[in-house]
Amino acid sequence: MSDLPSRAALIAIAFLAGCSGASWNNPYPASDAGKNILYSSFAERPKHLDPVQSYSSNEITFTAQIYEPPLQYHYLKRPYTLIPSAAERVPVPRYYDARNRLLPENAPARDIAYTVYEIPIKRGVRYQPHPAFARDAGGQFRYHHLSAEELAKVHVLKDFEATGTRELKARDFEYQIKRLAHPRLHSPILGLMTDYIVGLKEYAAQLKAVNDELAKNGTPDAWIDLTRYPLAGVEVIDDHTYRIKLKGQYPQFLYWLAMPFFAPVPVEVDRFFGQPGMAKKNLTLDWWPVGTGPYMLIENNPNSRMVLARNPYFHGETYPTEGEPDDRAAGLLEDAARPLPFIDQAVFSFEKEGIPRWNKFLQGYYDASGIGSDTFDQAVQFSAQGDAVVTEKMEKQGIRLSTAVAVSTFYMGFNMLDPVVGGLDERARKLRQAISIAVDYEEFISIFHNGRGIPAHGPIAPGIFGYRDGPSGINPVVYEWDGQAPRRKSIEVAKKLLAEAGYPNGVSARTGEPLVLNFDVTARSAEAKSMLDWMQRQFEKINIQLRVRPTDYNRFQDKIRKGNAQIYEWGWHADYPDPENFLFLLHGPQSKVKSQGENASNYVNPEFDRLFEQMKNMPNSPERQRIIDRMIEILRQDAPWLWGFHPKDYTLFHAWVKNIKPNKIAYNTLKYQRIDAAQRDEKRSAWNRPILWPTGLALMVLVAFAWPAVVSYRRRERGAAR
Repeated sequence: MSDLPSRAALIAIAFLAGCSGASWNNPYPASDAGKNILYSSFAERPKHLDPVQSYSSNEITFTAQIYEPPLQYHYLKRPYTLIPSAAERVPVPRYYDARNRLLPENAPARDIAYTVYEIPIKRGVRYQPHPAFARDAGGQFRYHHLSAEELAKVHVLKDFEATGTRELKARDFEYQIKRLAHPRLHSPILGLMTDYIVGLKEYAAQLKAVNDELAKNGTPDAWIDLTRYPLAGVEVIDDHTYRIKLKGQYPQFLYWLAMPFFAPVPVEVDRFFGQPGMAKKNLTLDWWPVGTGPYMLIENNPNSRMVLARNPYFHGETYPTEGEPDDRAAGLLEDAARPLPFIDQAVFSFEKEGIPRWNKFLQGYYDASGIGSDTFDQAVQFSAQGDAVVTEKMEKQGIRLSTAVAVSTFYMGFNMLDPVVGGLDERARKLRQAISIAVDYEEFISIFHNGRGIPAHGPIAPGIFGYRDGPSGINPVVYEWDGQAPRRKSIEVAKKLLAEAGYPNGVSARTGEPLVLNFDVTARSAEAKSMLDWMQRQFEKINIQLRVRPTDYNRFQDKIRKGNAQIYEWGWHADYPDPENFLFLLHGPQSKVKSQGENASNYVNPEFDRLFEQMKNMPNSPERQRIIDRMIEILRQDAPWLWGFHPKDYTLFHAWVKNIKPNKIAYNTLKYQRIDAAQRDEKRSAWNRPILWPTGLALMVLVAFAWPAVVSYRRRERGAAR
């Protein structure tokens, strides 16, 4: 026993030597090492992955990689330029008068009764492998008529043994446009598209009648075969060509053709998922999207992770060969003309809290990261010229910073249907104006976004036609121009407006009760508490009590859709670079409650709506700017929103992530990115070595202290034995 301490020391040393190179904190399987996988995260679980319903940024992160609409945006060119995706080329509109006579390209808008887009699609494009396409030896679909016994054996999509594919056809695009009008799907753009696509409004009424008849017959969930009901505004010419006929002139329609709403959905997939009992098992298109894009969803566990894998049938698209003048020097054309996509798989892990997400990025377990307010100083510093750059520590790790002004707006909205904060009478208008002055968004941007934002004076984001800067661009209801910059009006002005609204000192002059308003938000994490506390203090400045009602995003969406919110917080990222895409958020016919549109405040002003109809189809011109100026003036007076701010996006990338260029309109950018997996593994190993010598030292100290007791015990034992 006399050599026990030395043996313990040798064991500790061997323990340290054997384990010092291992990464014990790696959240991924060891089998993933060296694989061509991108690792990212998401904070809000997607609700809709069906392209007919999906309209949120947390959803298009996935749908844009899976679906191929006719058009897309060039990855590198600025300004944003439309190029073909599933289409063979960008279609050119043809104009017709009311008697269906072809008009010249420069025909006045008043003469144009119809616009026709003829869209040729690429040949040889194939869908991802899927059981909806599987056929038996006789050529019949294997899984389109499942019995209750067969369905009972199925729990996830992988339980279907066979899969199949087929070539993309023009009729698939027609079928998806028909689905916009499906009465059970509630597409958020149906209201808007009925104004343009010929016959779509009548088609929606026809499908509603069909659905009502099924309900009356006791089969409310029976599948509706849309191929049986023609749509006047969409015509299939042949397998690879179709036409869309619009009312009047609508130049922005080309932008819509770059969105998943107009991506193809085959009838086989709709029929497969439409079988009784499938929805109860989450076997729906809303859960398992099916497309022709570069990736397919192979794992959908929104409480844990989502996994995209390469579509084995995707081919024919290559990395861009041209871009902006600086792109070549930045290394953005090194992969020119190479086949896409580069990455085999993308794993998105669910992360509700910002700190764990940030720490995993620093450890190399996420390939990119945004920057929270509490980690901003750790990541970013400003040069003598005022430019944002990474800190010295980040630079040593090879981390790069990408910045861009987003074509987005974050705002606080009032439900205009609410009896207290809603309505266009003078009382409600002045109440909203008072709150608009009280909530100091300059302070908000400084405290919670580290200055990464521009206070908004209206709904249109910078960089979009119609946005004005300088003295002519300020909101005169909330700001004054001090000769150099806008200055927010005083709280005394806000209190005066509040008194004129019938709430002197925050108390109802009619009932004598304090004014209490409800604020519906999705922020429920601990890090959001200070932000919500700050917002309550803003209302307290004019003696209004703000009751915060936090909820998850899906429940929040339900509240907004049903008009059950009073005040809410939301944001909008442009679908396409045109002012119509911001102003339609306040267009009366797009009311969320009345038509399931994107007007979440349910704002209706007849003059604004009339001007919107006049402005929306105009080319950019001084006349269009004049109309937009008047529309913004109306909005500022009515104050259906607190205009909030336009964010500046800061994103960090590790050195092993290649081909990164911010594109604030396009979302289908995963296919352009490339990963150096070997470099990533090397850096992860270096950054995550277990530091075990303190454990070994503690073990040796413990042995040293215990040894005298062991020796004493052994002596007593020997004495007792003698």
